[in-house]
Amino acid sequence: MAAEAAAEERSRGKYSASCITVVVILLGLPLWWKTTETYRASLPYSQINELDILLLDISVPVEVVFARGTLTTEQQKKLLPQTQFSQKMNQLDDKTGFKYRYEKTYRAATGMEQDAIMGGNVEVAVVTLSRVYESLAGSVVIYVVPADSQLLPQEVSVYIGKHRAAFLRSPVTGSHSVEDVLQDIDDNVEEILQTMSFTDDMVIAALSNRVPSGMFGTDTFRDSMTAFKSSLGYEITFSLLNPDPKSHNVCWEIERAVNNYVQPFLDKLSFIANFSVDSQILYYAVLGVTPRFDKTSSSFSLNEDSLPHVINPVEAKLGSSVASSYPVLNFLLYVPEYSHSPLYIRDSNGSPVESNAFHSSRWGGIMIYNVDQRQLNETQLPVAVNIDMARVMEVFLSQLRRLLLGIQRVQPLSESLVQSPGNMVVTDWETDRLLWVRTVENIATATNTLTSLAQLLDEIGNIVINDNIASEVYSAVASVQRSLQELEAGRLLPAFLASKEAITSSEKAFFDPSLLHLLYFPDDQKFAIYIPLFLPMCVPIVLSLLKTGKDLKWRKKVD
Repeated sequence: MAAEAAAEERSRGKYSASCITVVVILLGLPLWWKTTETYRASLPYSQINELDILLLDISVPVEVVFARGTLTTEQQKKLLPQTQFSQKMNQLDDKTGFKYRYEKTYRAATGMEQDAIMGGNVEVAVVTLSRVYESLAGSVVIYVVPADSQLLPQEVSVYIGKHRAAFLRSPVTGSHSVEDVLQDIDDNVEEILQTMSFTDDMVIAALSNRVPSGMFGTDTFRDSMTAFKSSLGYEITFSLLNPDPKSHNVCWEIERAVNNYVQPFLDKLSFIANFSVDSQILYYAVLGVTPRFDKTSSSFSLNEDSLPHVINPVEAKLGSSVASSYPVLNFLLYVPEYSHSPLYIRDSNGSPVESNAFHSSRWGGIMIYNVDQRQLNETQLPVAVNIDMARVMEVFLSQLRRLLLGIQRVQPLSESLVQSPGNMVVTDWETDRLLWVRTVENIATATNTLTSLAQLLDEIGNIVINDNIASEVYSAVASVQRSLQELEAGRLLPAFLASKEAITSSEKAFFDPSLLHLLYFPDDQKFAIYIPLFLPMCVPIVLSLLKTGKDLKWRKKVD
């Protein structure tokens, strides 16, 4: 009986071990695998790899409109209307390049256009033609007027208006062939387009995230480093620094000045980015650099070499960029203390800077405002100082538009005249130049972000990819592709809007909190966690299976 009981007990143990093994293999392992697997939504890796090789195809719509008297009847029959393409390609490296083409359409002026051109005032013609012909962003219209036309001032062959139209005095005569007409016109048209549209250097600078710095020319690289990079928003802070309030009671009407001078400019660019403006007054805030006294002029001066040392002491007191999620543009108006007045900024040649102001790349600008010496009287301190905000805002707005937001002053062509923007603050074609740069820059940044994200997720296989991240990635890829298509079709504004969506979605996906690699364990740490958990359970099961196997072999031998 004892032997039978022992045999039955051994049989029950073997059966239990077998059942436990079956349950672990068929139920436990799949359940453990399913509950511990990393959820990774599918991503368009193949499309991202295609975007890693970026070849921009940019199209610029151009209309060349001939007024009466510029072409003979025979030339008009052979030349008008027709469309020609001129293309140029620039390969920057193995993965980045761009090509652009001018789609030039030649046509005769309509009746309303001809009436505007026949007038004797070019500024009136610019306004009239802008109402008659509504051009799209990125497009250029060039009106060719007769050589003896009174529309343009004397000795002016090219007039660039504040909208998207330019006037070209016809350089040809009726005896020229059609080929000569096109050649002479196209040479002038190409120069005008370099001014009103974009240049190779501008595109290369916008692709700086993808190409080595050696591709930049000296001037282009300096301009690129000066201008703020593309962002969804900017914060602009105007600060009044009064280091000597005991001597100067400074009053500035900053709110009215912003509304009159700055806000129209920001409204013009509101579709490019969000802008917020604030102001502050800082007392007892000094520049941190001791000016030198010049006996010859009885004034104090700051040399160009000492200007970089002014920023850090002042920036520590501003505190405007601490909690900001957008780039901050600082504009400081500094009223020198009584003991250092008047104070002038001098260039490398020792000459006073006309604006008495300077700027720092991607930071902002500082203007020194001297108090009228006739107001200074030691027996009547503090002196009331009313800031001339028109003069101050002229300097700050110049820094804002030309140096900090990338709207540079173009070099006019020979025998040419560029119309002032006037109340528009910024011309339509200057806005287009900014849009070209921002669109290319957004595409380059978005493709870089998507490529980096794909590499990160490929290297760390246990990072969770949520559906919202996948949705943002798909949206970014689609927006980049749509922006490239719009650029190729010559539709600048839709291309820019699509590029904004691309950079927004790509950055949301890349900076999602769930993608922090510190939230996930490496494989060796996983083994360190699971071995103490599974080893004590697996050892008795494995030993029981080994013993069961030996018993089965022994029984086969006995039988």
